[in-house]
Amino acid sequence: MPVSYLRTLSESKRTRRANVHLGVSLAFVAGAINAGGLLAVLQYTSHMTGIVSSIADNLILGNLVAAAAGMASVAAFVSGAAYSTILVNWGRHHRMHSAYAYPLFWEALLLLGFGLLGNSLDEHRALFVPVTVLLLCFIMGLQNAIVTKISNAEIRTTHMTGIVTDIGIELGKLVYINLGTESARYQPVRTNWPRLGLLVALLAAFCLGGVIGAAGFKYVGYVTTVPLAAFLVLLAIVPMVDDARTRTRLLLRQRLRANGGGRHREAPPPLT
Repeated sequence: MPVSYLRTLSESKRTRRANVHLGVSLAFVAGAINAGGLLAVLQYTSHMTGIVSSIADNLILGNLVAAAAGMASVAAFVSGAAYSTILVNWGRHHRMHSAYAYPLFWEALLLLGFGLLGNSLDEHRALFVPVTVLLLCFIMGLQNAIVTKISNAEIRTTHMTGIVTDIGIELGKLVYINLGTESARYQPVRTNWPRLGLLVALLAAFCLGGVIGAAGFKYVGYVTTVPLAAFLVLLAIVPMVDDARTRTRLLLRQRLRANGGGRHREAPPPLT
């Protein structure tokens, strides 16, 4: 990918095109992580609706341990979203190019942590499964908050319920028959084609990621986290390098100023 294109994906200055491309990319990653999480811990970790419902069910059934686990999962998801928000706002206040790139980089590191934990699941499931569930929920919350803030809540990458609902709304507009004449009182119903295309792309990317992630975790194992993490680093690396270069230039300027402009003035020749 061209460096200029990678820079637009996660830098602070945003365009709708960059938001869409980043959103579709992260929907793919979310689908892969969600599918891998199911194979690893037998639980979808981006599905907060189902987890909250299970909390209510387990409370009524008296399964307090399961209810507490569900509450911890929700808390981890919320914590991930909160941490992502802190990183983004800190980057904005410091006018950094990588305000949105740092959360992606952290997601890559945590995803590698999931891969390392996965190697211990079979031998120590009682210990590592709860930790893995919380880690995956944290990752999902962190990622969803990134794109939500970037797109002003227009794009979400883990919440397929809302996306499928919005697709249904746009399809309903498509088949609606407008009988009246357009006027100030009657506005004909029209499909928002750009929005419908975005929604379908997000859903397709999530499904494709799920298929590839499930196949990877089934046939290759937790090594599948490595290319996913590398992909996230690729999305984030250019703005981070830009900030590193900016900091280096500032340090050099400060040193030059401290050294009197970087030139040692020679003493004038003696008068003759």
